[in-house]
Amino acid sequence: MRASEKNIIEKGIRSADSMMFREDKVWSKFSNDKVDIGQTLADINRTLNKTLPLKTQMKALSLGSSDEPQFRILGSAFRGGLYLVDIEKEALGIVKERIRRQYTRHVSTIHCDYTNVFLNCGRVESFLRAHLAGEKMNLITLHHSLYYCHEDSWGELFRNLYINLLAPVGAIHAVLMAAGTKHKYTTSWIYDHFVGKYFGQRNTQDLANFRNALKAGRVFRGAQVLFKKSRVYFLPDDFEKFMSVVWMVLLYPNVHKYSYDQKEEITEFMYKKFWSKRRPLEQIQEHLVVYKGVRGRGLV
Repeated sequence: MRASEKNIIEKGIRSADSMMFREDKVWSKFSNDKVDIGQTLADINRTLNKTLPLKTQMKALSLGSSDEPQFRILGSAFRGGLYLVDIEKEALGIVKERIRRQYTRHVSTIHCDYTNVFLNCGRVESFLRAHLAGEKMNLITLHHSLYYCHEDSWGELFRNLYINLLAPVGAIHAVLMAAGTKHKYTTSWIYDHFVGKYFGQRNTQDLANFRNALKAGRVFRGAQVLFKKSRVYFLPDDFEKFMSVVWMVLLYPNVHKYSYDQKEEITEFMYKKFWSKRRPLEQIQEHLVVYKGVRGRGLV
């Protein structure tokens, strides 16, 4: 390996130590992910607006919001209150500065681990009183945040959100990387390839299967549970930025701890198979929308 390539590889390894909200910002800037999510959000807003009276001031709750790239969409559409929940204080600090600078006082930040709160019915009720003034939400989003909640807990999470936090007319919108894809060199394939190799695991977080489980559940009998897939492409202007997102996809360090040798192998693979060929990293992602109290079929 030439010295120049070795230097690039070393920078890619070091990028593993970047903070998650910075990794998410790179992903947002150099991919069409937020445009893809924004298009579905627009359809959800159209559906809710068609059902609710025109003067209704809608409210939204974003779980695992990071520094919320959808801030402008959600902040404009949900004037009754936008509540952003995240575990990273640094990410919420960026939002707080923006709230002050842009006088968006209907937006609030809440620092907590949503998996410690919303998997317990009593804690959800306390959260509703303490942070949401007892007001239920017209929209609850889980945009790339279900990775940090084990799929065995998704049912309880959605039941608590649907029963205790979602308004009589509302929607829950979850977005996730597709599981078990056969498409080589996608984010799903890369995750299964390396996590399978080092830890004997694969991605079992499957929104398509979860949709079927929700539809069969008694709680969601009157709900619309809708699903679709989309494609996202990512190719930044710098290899270090490229690798910072790869570490986010591989859930380092919050879920999987890779050794230096493992990080070196991953980085060299991504350099040879992607960066040197200027191949975009492709993500097949899944959207799940649960509508409550909506007349007619909702959009997704």
